[in-house]
Amino acid sequence: MDTNIFKYFADIAVKEVAPGYFSKLIHTETNTINFIEVAAGRAVPRHKHIHQQYTFVLEGQFELTVNDVPQVLDPGMYALIPSEAYHSGIAVTDCKLLDVFSPVREDYRKL
Repeated sequence: MDTNIFKYFADIAVKEVAPGYFSKLIHTETNTINFIEVAAGRAVPRHKHIHQQYTFVLEGQFELTVNDVPQVLDPGMYALIPSEAYHSGIAVTDCKLLDVFSPVREDYRKL
């Protein structure tokens, strides 16, 4: 098996990127891919960053607020968060999320 191409998801270390947000991070030359597990009731405060962020709900419900507009996301929905847009979120239920950031999140690479 070519391990430069094919890898095992189980080999990715879990890192806590925010209180209660447990991530498996993959960094490419242009993106950071963040698989997140979060317990119901856990919130991430209002913030912004230079990255474009694409948020997908794989399991559960997650309330995402972008530019002060809240929306409950469930599987089958996703959000495209522009660069420098204020956003926050809270897990309505236990959730599995997928975030894709462009460019790479160098701060996450250092975790």
